[in-house]
Amino acid sequence: MKLILSRKGFDSSSGGVPSPIFLDGSMISLPIPDKASTIIYKDIAGNASASVGDLVWDLAARPSAHRAHLDPDLSAHSIQRRQGWRPLFGQEGAAESHLENQGVGTGDVFLFFGLFREVERLAHRWRYLPGSRPKHVIFGWLQVAERVAVSNWPTNAAWALYHPHFRREQHPRNVVYVAAERLALPGMKPCAIPGAGLFPRFRPELRLTEPQRSRPGLWLLPQWFHPKGRASVLSYHGKLSRWHTSKAGVTLDCVSRGQEFVLDCDDYPEAGEWLRDLLKSAAT
Repeated sequence: MKLILSRKGFDSSSGGVPSPIFLDGSMISLPIPDKASTIIYKDIAGNASASVGDLVWDLAARPSAHRAHLDPDLSAHSIQRRQGWRPLFGQEGAAESHLENQGVGTGDVFLFFGLFREVERLAHRWRYLPGSRPKHVIFGWLQVAERVAVSNWPTNAAWALYHPHFRREQHPRNVVYVAAERLALPGMKPCAIPGAGLFPRFRPELRLTEPQRSRPGLWLLPQWFHPKGRASVLSYHGKLSRWHTSKAGVTLDCVSRGQEFVLDCDDYPEAGEWLRDLLKSAAT
């Protein structure tokens, strides 16, 4: 099995601001803008606290009628669905080439992370909580059932055609990853956890950024992530100078570019238990 840490949603370059964490711990990953998409921000469901349309306007000064790249699309409740809908994630170009070269496919697990910051409601508008800091946080997951090139998508599966990647060039490196129905991990008994979804609330174990760090890309990971003595390394992070051990764990100076970071769990058997514990928290 391979584990993919996949950077998605608003950040300093796409969207311009962090996605929100609310005072009750709930969080919403704001999809990046996409002029080719048929989905608009105001049509994407938010939560009990806020609508996505209001959030992109208040936090990023983007009109609620702007089109949005809803990808990964992990919740059945985000927009209206056709019968047969399943969670999807699309990738293309160089990022997809990297996934292909790493052999990512059926059974592998994406953990989606993005830039987040705490928000509050003040004078009928959302704003970032003074004193809060942006941080990288894991917000969702998808275990792959199948990988399909958009150009080869079956004509009788019209439920997927809303997805932004069907509005892009239909070539072999524009693909969608379809989620498994249920999570199935090595060493984990069959369970009711869906094959894809959103973590309901922020928890410390979902935070990648080292606490008290001002730069989100300085991560604190479990000790076993360190590549010393392993046959492979988290992709794009082969320089040992990026990794440092401490009593708290392993700090990683994460690369500022790149979307998909792949870890081969055959070389990191500890990843299975860590992933099982993390995803079990999605059901609580």
